[in-house]
Amino acid sequence: MRKNANIDRRSLLKIGGGSLAALGLTAAGCGGSGSGSGGPVTIRYAWWGSEDRAQRINQSIRLFEKKFPKIKVKTDFQPYLDFWKKFNTQASGGNPPDVFQNAIGFLRKYDAKNVLLDLHAQAGAGNLDLGNFRAGLEKFGEVDGRLLGVPVGSNSMAFVIDKPVFEKAGIAPEMGWTWDDFDAALRGIRQTQKMAGDSGMYGVMYAYDLYLRQQGKAFFSGKGLGFTEADLTAWWTKASAGVRSGIFADPKKVAQVKPKSAVSAKLAAGEFTWDNFIVRYTSEGQSDYGLAPIPTTDGKRTGQYLGSLMLSASKRTKHPAEAAQFINFMVHDPEVGRIMGYDRGVLATTEQYDAFQPTDAINKQIAAYEKQLVDARVLEPITVHPAGSDIAEAAFLRVAEELALGRRSVDEAVEMYFTETKTAFSA
Repeated sequence: MRKNANIDRRSLLKIGGGSLAALGLTAAGCGGSGSGSGGPVTIRYAWWGSEDRAQRINQSIRLFEKKFPKIKVKTDFQPYLDFWKKFNTQASGGNPPDVFQNAIGFLRKYDAKNVLLDLHAQAGAGNLDLGNFRAGLEKFGEVDGRLLGVPVGSNSMAFVIDKPVFEKAGIAPEMGWTWDDFDAALRGIRQTQKMAGDSGMYGVMYAYDLYLRQQGKAFFSGKGLGFTEADLTAWWTKASAGVRSGIFADPKKVAQVKPKSAVSAKLAAGEFTWDNFIVRYTSEGQSDYGLAPIPTTDGKRTGQYLGSLMLSASKRTKHPAEAAQFINFMVHDPEVGRIMGYDRGVLATTEQYDAFQPTDAINKQIAAYEKQLVDARVLEPITVHPAGSDIAEAAFLRVAEELALGRRSVDEAVEMYFTETKTAFSA
């Protein structure tokens, strides 16, 4: 992957124009301004995440302001739920941040609200370089031909395992293993290690999405859900049976240890999550954790795609050129890549990917896992989430928890979920 990346970059350097943005020699560097005055401007940048992420981003911003002294960045950092509450208020009032962290579940929602700037024009003006993105990630933020977000990193679903437990059980998951193999592995762990093999499948929406994609469906279609009530009934019935048999962890115990994961709490030997979350297990738990591949239906198709956090710009910004230049710097500058590391996933552009060389075993494992997916050619395009998908995702987690804790039957939970999402997508 890196060899090809370097070839692409040298080719761009020969062409000249495309790499100028990556080097910071864009309109702002030549004295241009979105306001046309050439004077200093201030843009607002908002994001969510941990305190560690905030420190890394603030360090990156100081570097940007040093290289672009005519552009000042005013920051706004919030926890996830607080971020979206504040952003909704700002967007409704016509005053969203100039640049903000975004995710695929919100693209159509805020596009429909006329909030998001189509960044294609800024790319055409030389303020945003769309070259040198890994694995087709430059297309990740496109909706109906409009570029509404630019990826900062990538991740994909994996089955995080407690490696010593799997080794003691004599189980070594390999690429192409099937759901039948997966079920047999969980039974083997239960029988030999006297513990659940999986934390449970009730509310892991993105694992269910991959299972559906293997069947030629998806969790979301262009306008709503991409599966039927019968599909969800079968999935949640299997989850219930797994809990009764002991191959899935006791949901009540899983709820009791939150926010700690069931795997790091030794309630289960594995669970489906995003690959970069393995960092969390290592910090929480006392074991050695690994990334196992996603089970398949046919031994080939995993249904996987690269997910990503993105940077978007406001359609109401008074400084679209400067906003684009800031986004460009944050996704292409090598020093920013070294500062951010894999905090938001494996770095999206080859400049940053090559600049950051992980030295710890965990980050090396994340990079190797995603390289394996690219090399095996199992990655597929992600389905753009429809407006209302954020509400549908939150409802899935909540209804699944009620089901897991015995407050709803499978039939009641399925009916409730479809009723709630119908309202969300029709709003």
